[in-house]
Amino acid sequence: MTESPPRTSIRLFGTGLRPCPYLSDRPSQFDFVDPRLAPTPELYEALLQQGFRRGGEHIYRTACPGCQACRSLRIPVADFQPRRRQRRCWRSNQDVRLVNAGGRYDPAHFELYSRYVAARHPGGGMDDADPDLYWQYLTASWCPTEFLELRVGERLLAVAVTDDTGASLSAVYTFYDPAEQARSLGTLAILLQIEEARRRGRDWLYLGYWIEGLAQMDYKAGFCPHERLGETGWEPVPSRQAGHRQAW
Repeated sequence: MTESPPRTSIRLFGTGLRPCPYLSDRPSQFDFVDPRLAPTPELYEALLQQGFRRGGEHIYRTACPGCQACRSLRIPVADFQPRRRQRRCWRSNQDVRLVNAGGRYDPAHFELYSRYVAARHPGGGMDDADPDLYWQYLTASWCPTEFLELRVGERLLAVAVTDDTGASLSAVYTFYDPAEQARSLGTLAILLQIEEARRRGRDWLYLGYWIEGLAQMDYKAGFCPHERLGETGWEPVPSRQAGHRQAW
């Protein structure tokens, strides 16, 4: 297991209260790491372990008054056991290959992203992004971010934007061809990220925040075993198939 770097005192700045984008009856609030700090991948790894996430150049975590519904979720990739539907997704997409496009801007990625958010988030404020906003949203100058492509032949189906801290991978954002929903490309992207983390010898794949009972986040809890960050630390959630290793 990779050791955590030494603890560092970091100043946080809180935002004002805003409507929660997930739970309409509650306010939301965030703590941001001091933007004057020069982060490193090692520091970001330590912050991921404390429930922080990256949005563009900024590192934040939820700090909502009276609510702890958002919980960070991570997968111990060495122990992951795919469920039946995940194995089915894997087998039905054997024609898909993973291509690491590195951290460069690609107009084809932006075109796919634009089609995805227009179809999945119409009117949500994301469907009018321009290339500069897209790039600022997904990348940071201090963070090794890779655009992992899912392709069939030369056709681009999806892109899984992924941070690599050197100890873990963190799933930043995945977008895919809206016409290919039958392939379950979101699930496939996570399966491929798990395999990539194993190949690189990383310990974890971080999936961001999860809220129990929220339909659009249910898919995250379906990857087992996983861990959820609670008040006393990371709490393991075992696989229902514990003790029986499942082949992909």
